[in-house]
Amino acid sequence: MSRTVAACQLALADLDVEANLSAVESRVRELSEDVAVALFPEYALTGFVADGRAADVALARDGPEIDRVARLARDSGTALVVGFVERAADGDAEEETLYNATAYVAPGGTRAFYRKRHLWEGERELLEAGTERVVVDTPVGSAGILTCYDLNFVEESAAFTREGVDALFVVGAWPGAYSENWTLLLRARALDGVRWVVGAGRTGRRDLPGARSVTYAGRSLVARPDGGVHAALDRREDDLVAELDSETLAAQRDLVGIYDGESRTPSRRPDDE
Repeated sequence: MSRTVAACQLALADLDVEANLSAVESRVRELSEDVAVALFPEYALTGFVADGRAADVALARDGPEIDRVARLARDSGTALVVGFVERAADGDAEEETLYNATAYVAPGGTRAFYRKRHLWEGERELLEAGTERVVVDTPVGSAGILTCYDLNFVEESAAFTREGVDALFVVGAWPGAYSENWTLLLRARALDGVRWVVGAGRTGRRDLPGARSVTYAGRSLVARPDGGVHAALDRREDDLVAELDSETLAAQRDLVGIYDGESRTPSRRPDDE
């Protein structure tokens, strides 16, 4: 089984779902057959702006757009990790709630959804924070999902360390002005949990009328279980392809001994279909 991942670094079209879906499809079709998991940036399908326009492009997790991603995963044989603004009718609420969501969609039909737990700036005024951590079983081992600003919170890393996950999948849209922090935190989360970390970052620029302009960092990165940089991109649109070697992970864990004798909390994982 292939243990190769791709972090697909994109410049998104904010508020244009069709353009973003087409870009994701194009990039996946260009990947080599040995790529088992492909990650795309935060809000990859919808983009984001902190006003009512985000609600206009928000997607339901059981809607046709996610079905289209599922068909792409099936046809390509590649598990896909994509971010989007999610709309959901929660409980008895009369109005729909919006979330910063990330979908993991496997070729066999398994789907899992993570809602960002730590919201950043304008997100707090528009979105609801998620409450659950999500672990998925993937071709490269068990993986926890994080979104961008989640990286700053050590308790998230500690929780996934107790789970004993083999990797963290991180989708981001990190501002270019703080790109060094993105790189630092990806490496730190690899080191403190002794695991692989794959970060897929947004690049390009958001320049919409009525919204603050942002230049994004890009700098997608794969960090080794010892915190070193295994592979990295600059700001260009490109695919970062790397193998997450299981022997490298096992050797580092044997060296550090972080999991010796520790109990692990059972994961909440989607059932395979």
